[in-house]
Amino acid sequence: MALTVGVIGGGQLARMMIPAAIDLGIDLRVLAENAGESADLAVKQLGDHRNRDDVLRFAESVDVVTFDHEHVPQEILHELVARGVRVHPGPDALLYAQDKLLMRRRLSELGIPVPVWARIETGEDLQLFLDDNGGRAVVKTARGGYDGKGVRIVTSPGEVDDWLALGESLLAEEVVDFRRELAQSVARRPSGDIVAWPVVESVQRDGVCAEVIAPAPASAGKLADVASEIAHTIAAGLGVTGVLAVELFETTDDRLLVNELAMRPHNTGHWSIEGSATSQFEQHLRAVLDLPLGATGCRDRWSVMVNILGGPDSGTLADRYPAAFEDQPTVKVHNYGKEPRPGRKVGHVTAGGDDLDQVVYQARAAAAHFDSGDLG
Repeated sequence: MALTVGVIGGGQLARMMIPAAIDLGIDLRVLAENAGESADLAVKQLGDHRNRDDVLRFAESVDVVTFDHEHVPQEILHELVARGVRVHPGPDALLYAQDKLLMRRRLSELGIPVPVWARIETGEDLQLFLDDNGGRAVVKTARGGYDGKGVRIVTSPGEVDDWLALGESLLAEEVVDFRRELAQSVARRPSGDIVAWPVVESVQRDGVCAEVIAPAPASAGKLADVASEIAHTIAAGLGVTGVLAVELFETTDDRLLVNELAMRPHNTGHWSIEGSATSQFEQHLRAVLDLPLGATGCRDRWSVMVNILGGPDSGTLADRYPAAFEDQPTVKVHNYGKEPRPGRKVGHVTAGGDDLDQVVYQARAAAAHFDSGDLG
């Protein structure tokens, strides 16, 4: 009898698990809020991830529950576990991806290098932090927020008055002087085995990941070892199961600081679909089912992933296929099947090869055919 994995959330991450599930003979089911979501190709149940009955009914039909996002309420997750449902990652781990303040505190307890930070309850708290950190701070909402949302760089408390008025604690961090942004992905089985992919470099534009280079240039040796050690320590220390992505700052004084965590496949790991012996999506399925983990080496010397963003004008990704395929026949295009909106990730392209400059050119040239100004 086939194993059945249930994914809560119907976005592109669930969609990209489908080919891996087919290859492994795994039945994949998705709990989606609306018809027409990105993962509609999978067997789906419509329901709200915040609704206890919807989630419990969905969990009854699968062997293990995992996630396309981190937003299922803790009380529902704990009830699943109490009922004997296998949930990966479990609520005690997922908590640290749901709440940035708890994440910062726990990472500090584990001795993981993080930016200078503080819990902010009032404008006075923020002013004290500003005074101690050069007059500037990054302020984040503790919950929610992604792709630049829920993040502000401020120089005065008044710039977050609207957030403070909600009565919820905020996270303040130093403005890190960094050379570049990196990401280290690992996967961990419930039995404890952990494997790591090469550390990658990510390029952010307007708070959104625009490009990823795998492996990160000039990362061999100590940098790669330290990034891997940090991610291993976090995965084991938090009890993460499945894929964990650790976003890092490489500072101008040669330190690595943890910026964010994601306990699921992540944008910075999409290159692995074509570029690694085992993609992050196949690995996630193996991990949550507690199957032996796959090799994580690179198939090409370099892989480059470029995101495709929606824009203001008419058109679809499929309209651009003829020109893109003709121009860059070796580049792989992934269409998320999403309604384009300005700034929304609607797909990505991946190129691979031995010459980094050429691979970057190929990926950018292919992505240019889907430029956001031409997508509705």
